[in-house]
Amino acid sequence: MIVERKNNEILVRLSPQTNTSDLQDMLDYLEYKELVSKSKAKQSDIDELAKQVNHSLMEQVRKTR
Repeated sequence: MIVERKNNEILVRLSPQTNTSDLQDMLDYLEYKELVSKSKAKQSDIDELAKQVNHSLMEQVRKTR
């Protein structure tokens, strides 16, 4: 693996044998970290939103049964 910093970007060169599924997981995580770094939400706000989403999903599952 080779990591280079050029201009305003970072280039990562990987061998062709790299598992693309693992690479996609890593890229998704890095995108998540980038998005979260700009967030002003408090953890309590995030927890409440997750609770509401989970409740809504469970209600939808119950209705389809």
